[in-house]
Order: sequence, then C-alpha cells, then structure tokens
Amino acid sequence: MLVFPTTFPAPIIPAADSVPALRWGIMAPGGIAATFAEAVQAHTEQKLVAVASRSLDRAQDFANTWGIEKAYGDYAELLADPDIDVIYIAAQQHVHRDLALQSIAAGKHILVEKPFAMTGAEAREIVAAARAAGVFAMEAMWTRYLPQSSIISQLIADGTFGEIHLVTADHGQHIPEGHRVRSLESGGGALLDLGIYPVAFASQILGAPTAIHNVGSLIESGVDAQSLLTLSYAGAAQAQLNTTLLARTPITASVAGTDALLQVGNGFFTPTSLTLSKPGFDGESIHWKDETGIVGHRGLSYQATALAGFVGQGLTESPVHSLDETVAILDTIDSARWQLGYRFNSEQ
Repeated sequence: MLVFPTTFPAPIIPAADSVPALRWGIMAPGGIAATFAEAVQAHTEQKLVAVASRSLDRAQDFANTWGIEKAYGDYAELLADPDIDVIYIAAQQHVHRDLALQSIAAGKHILVEKPFAMTGAEAREIVAAARAAGVFAMEAMWTRYLPQSSIISQLIADGTFGEIHLVTADHGQHIPEGHRVRSLESGGGALLDLGIYPVAFASQILGAPTAIHNVGSLIESGVDAQSLLTLSYAGAAQAQLNTTLLARTPITASVAGTDALLQVGNGFFTPTSLTLSKPGFDGESIHWKDETGIVGHRGLSYQATALAGFVGQGLTESPVHSLDETVAILDTIDSARWQLGYRFNSEQ
C-alpha cells in the first residue's frame, strides 16, 4: 500500500492567457450557447466573432446580447466566413452529425455539444471525416477539463486507489412535459442528455466496459425515462450508474479502491469538492474544494481554453478525452438504450 496522501495534487490546468485566442463561430443560439458565451467571455481569452441561426432575427438578438460582431441567418454563411477558426455546435443532438460534417467539409475545427452524436455509428462518421480532413474535433464533455478532473486523473496515475473495484455516479433531474429531452424526434431521453455524465465518469476511471446490463423504463413518447446501469470491466471492476428524467437525485460520484475511497460532491460534473478517505469507517480523510470562483456552468470555459491549447499544439483531438473514447461512450449508451427497447429509425 502506498503512503496515503496528506494533500491533493494541484490541478494541471492551462491558464487562459497561455493559449492562442481562436476566433469562434456559434451554431444555434439557444440556451446552452448563451451559457457557453457567458463562460467564455468571463473566463477566457477566446474571441466570439460570429453566430448563426436559421432565423436571422434570433442570431442578431444573440449577437447583440453578447457583443458578437457578426450574425448570420444561415449556417452556410457562417461556414463560408474566412475569419472563423472553430465552430461551436450547440444545436440539438439530432442534427449534430449533419452540422459537424458540414463544418468539417468547410475546413473548420469543431467543438460539438454533448452528446457528440445520436449514436456510436454517427459519431464514427464524424470522427472519420475529421481525421480525413485533418481538422480538430472534440465533444464538449466539459467536466473533463475542470480542476477536479485533473486531480482525479493524477490520483489514478499515482496509484492512490490501489485496485479500483467500484465506480458509482448518478444524474437525475425532473424534466417537465414538453421539454425536448422528452421528445423522440429530438433524440431525447435520460441516457443521452443526463446519463452521459455518469457513463463518461466511469469511462474516465475504468475505460470501456466488457459487459453492460440495464434495467429501466420508457415514457409515453418512447424515450428512456430512467436507467440503472451495471457496467463490468476486465479485472472484476464494476460501475453502478443511475440516470432519470423523472426526479432530482443526489448527483454525486465515487471511486472505491482497496487503498482509498474518493467521493465527488454534489453536482459531480460541475466545479465541486473531493473527499479522499482511507479504507474503514473511521479512516482519516482529506478534503478539497474548488475555490477558483468559476462556479456552475461557467466551468464550460475550461474546455474552450483547453481546445485552443490543443489546436495551438497542432493536435487534431483531445488527449484528455479522445475521439475513440467519445465513440465508446456512445456505444455504451446505445447498448443501454437498446436493452430498454429504445431505438432510432436509423437503427431499425
């Protein structure tokens, strides 16, 4: 057993002014785009220079709100703009593949809001196109770029946990009637919109599972309402994951090993806290809390800075959250959906 740490390792996060200031275009100025714009302008050196919508009025309203110079009423106009380095695709997931492929064909780098695509098969299309074109492509799995995620990765690399046997994570929200997450046509459901965070957390710790077992239910529209997932891995490790659109849950996560237990605080995929404990009910603990002042969804800023740094290094995908892992996470969600009888038309 290694010596139990007395402090957490310092997070390794690039400073906002240490990376190139890329010129960004936003596709689809909805709620998440507004959250992204606020985070980027408050906490990065990145430049939001254009926004596009299928409605010019909507694009202009968004541009006025966030002080963005250019507004387009057509996505093609944004893609034809030579002053844009990277496109942030903030549209609903049922159009992610098409918009990503169009952006890649235009030679733009892309940050695609999660989920990267509706299915693993769609994600593979995007990945193949990006790799063939040599442009940078990344899913907006913003949690991976938070300070706490860097700390967790370092703890794993240091062998702090010993042999990891169990990962847990849950994400449940009460999503009201009429919301797009309840819509079959929008590719909704708890797994793709909420459960992707627990699945991605387990992937960070344990990689891709060797077996997937899901018990859950659907709502009247046909999308998944809730899931209790057990993922199995080589070496007998397991992940127990929960997601639901029917009720608010604790939204916490943990990593249990032979030598240590890590508990990630409420809102585990947002800037939060960590507690590392020795085995046993009375084992000593150390604590860490994110005190950067970047709270809630302002943490979206970290992924924008990280992407700019990767592009500045000449990379075409994230070394923190690779495209292959992005595809594998969607493959896991595909399997979980299928076990509940939820398939898209393209999968019939």
